[in-house]
Amino acid sequence: MSLERILKALVSLGLSQTDAQIYIYLAAEGPAKARNIINDLTINKRQIYRSLKRLQNKGITIANDERPFEFSAVPFEEVLDLLMEIKKEQAQTLQESKKEFLSSWRKILEENSEKS
Repeated sequence: MSLERILKALVSLGLSQTDAQIYIYLAAEGPAKARNIINDLTINKRQIYRSLKRLQNKGITIANDERPFEFSAVPFEEVLDLLMEIKKEQAQTLQESKKEFLSSWRKILEENSEKS
Protein backbone atom coordinates (compact mmCIF):
# COMPACT_ATOMS: atom_id res chain seq x y z
CA MET A 1 0.00 0.00 0.00
CA SER A 2 1.38 3.40 -0.91
CA LEU A 3 2.02 6.16 1.57
CA GLU A 4 -0.51 8.35 -0.26
CA ARG A 5 -3.19 5.69 0.19
CA ILE A 6 -2.43 5.43 3.91
CA LEU A 7 -2.63 9.21 4.20
CA LYS A 8 -6.04 9.20 2.48
CA ALA A 9 -7.24 6.37 4.74
CA LEU A 10 -6.28 8.29 7.87
CA VAL A 11 -8.04 11.39 6.57
CA SER A 12 -11.16 9.36 5.71
CA LEU A 13 -11.14 8.03 9.27
CA GLY A 14 -11.28 11.54 10.68
CA LEU A 15 -7.78 13.00 10.86
CA SER A 16 -7.01 16.30 9.19
CA GLN A 17 -4.47 16.23 6.38
CA THR A 18 -1.88 17.85 8.66
CA ASP A 19 -2.62 15.47 11.55
CA ALA A 20 -2.23 12.49 9.22
CA GLN A 21 1.05 13.81 7.78
CA ILE A 22 2.51 14.36 11.24
CA TYR A 23 1.37 10.95 12.45
CA ILE A 24 2.94 9.25 9.41
CA TYR A 25 6.15 11.23 9.92
CA LEU A 26 6.41 10.14 13.56
CA ALA A 27 5.47 6.55 12.78
CA ALA A 28 8.09 6.33 10.03
CA GLU A 29 10.90 8.40 11.56
CA GLY A 30 10.46 7.53 15.21
CA PRO A 31 10.26 9.90 18.18
CA ALA A 32 10.94 13.53 17.33
CA LYS A 33 10.90 16.96 18.88
CA ALA A 34 8.53 19.55 17.44
CA ARG A 35 11.42 21.52 15.95
CA ASN A 36 12.53 18.46 13.96
CA ILE A 37 9.01 18.01 12.61
CA ILE A 38 8.89 21.72 11.71
CA ASN A 39 12.25 21.46 9.91
CA ASP A 40 11.37 18.27 8.02
CA LEU A 41 7.77 18.97 7.00
CA THR A 42 6.63 21.96 4.99
CA ILE A 43 3.87 22.82 7.45
CA ASN A 44 3.39 26.03 9.38
CA LYS A 45 4.81 25.94 12.93
CA ARG A 46 1.47 26.85 14.51
CA GLN A 47 -0.32 24.13 12.55
CA ILE A 48 2.20 21.56 13.73
CA TYR A 49 1.74 22.48 17.38
CA ARG A 50 -2.07 22.41 17.03
CA SER A 51 -1.91 19.05 15.27
CA LEU A 52 0.39 17.57 17.88
CA LYS A 53 -2.06 18.65 20.58
CA ARG A 54 -5.04 17.14 18.70
CA LEU A 55 -3.13 13.91 18.09
CA GLN A 56 -2.25 13.69 21.79
CA ASN A 57 -5.85 14.36 22.81
CA LYS A 58 -6.99 11.51 20.56
CA GLY A 59 -4.32 9.18 21.96
CA ILE A 60 -2.54 8.89 18.61
CA THR A 61 0.74 10.40 19.73
CA ILE A 62 2.46 10.50 23.09
CA ALA A 63 4.79 13.17 24.46
CA ASN A 64 7.50 12.41 26.98
CA ASP A 65 7.80 14.41 30.22
CA GLU A 66 11.05 16.16 29.33
CA ARG A 67 11.36 19.58 27.76
CA PRO A 68 11.49 20.08 24.91
CA PHE A 69 8.87 17.41 24.42
CA GLU A 70 9.62 14.48 22.20
CA PHE A 71 6.61 13.03 20.41
CA SER A 72 6.08 9.37 19.53
CA ALA A 73 3.47 7.70 17.37
CA VAL A 74 1.18 5.00 18.71
CA PRO A 75 1.45 1.82 16.59
CA PHE A 76 -0.47 2.06 13.31
CA GLU A 77 -2.77 -0.88 14.07
CA GLU A 78 -3.85 0.75 17.34
CA VAL A 79 -4.51 4.04 15.56
CA LEU A 80 -6.68 2.29 12.96
CA ASP A 81 -8.63 0.53 15.71
CA LEU A 82 -9.07 3.77 17.63
CA LEU A 83 -10.24 5.77 14.60
CA MET A 84 -12.59 3.00 13.45
CA GLU A 85 -14.11 2.84 16.93
CA ILE A 86 -14.72 6.60 16.86
CA LYS A 87 -16.44 6.25 13.46
CA LYS A 88 -18.59 3.37 14.78
CA GLU A 89 -19.65 5.47 17.77
CA GLN A 90 -20.52 8.38 15.48
CA ALA A 91 -22.59 6.08 13.25
CA GLN A 92 -24.37 4.63 16.30
CA THR A 93 -25.19 8.11 17.58
CA LEU A 94 -26.55 9.08 14.17
CA GLN A 95 -28.60 5.87 13.99
CA GLU A 96 -30.06 6.58 17.43
CA SER A 97 -30.98 10.14 16.39
CA LYS A 98 -32.43 9.17 13.01
CA LYS A 99 -36.08 9.04 14.10
CA GLU A 100 -35.79 12.41 15.82
CA PHE A 101 -34.16 13.96 12.75
CA LEU A 102 -36.83 12.55 10.44
CA SER A 103 -39.62 13.74 12.72
CA SER A 104 -38.13 17.24 12.84
CA TRP A 105 -37.68 17.21 9.08
CA ARG A 106 -41.32 16.24 8.50
CA LYS A 107 -42.48 19.06 10.79
CA ILE A 108 -40.38 21.55 8.87
CA LEU A 109 -41.85 20.33 5.57
CA GLU A 110 -45.39 20.52 6.97
CA GLU A 111 -44.82 24.07 8.24
CA ASN A 112 -43.43 25.12 4.87
CA SER A 113 -46.33 23.57 2.96
CA GLU A 114 -48.83 25.35 5.24
CA LYS A 115 -47.16 28.69 4.44
CA SER A 116 -47.58 28.12 0.71
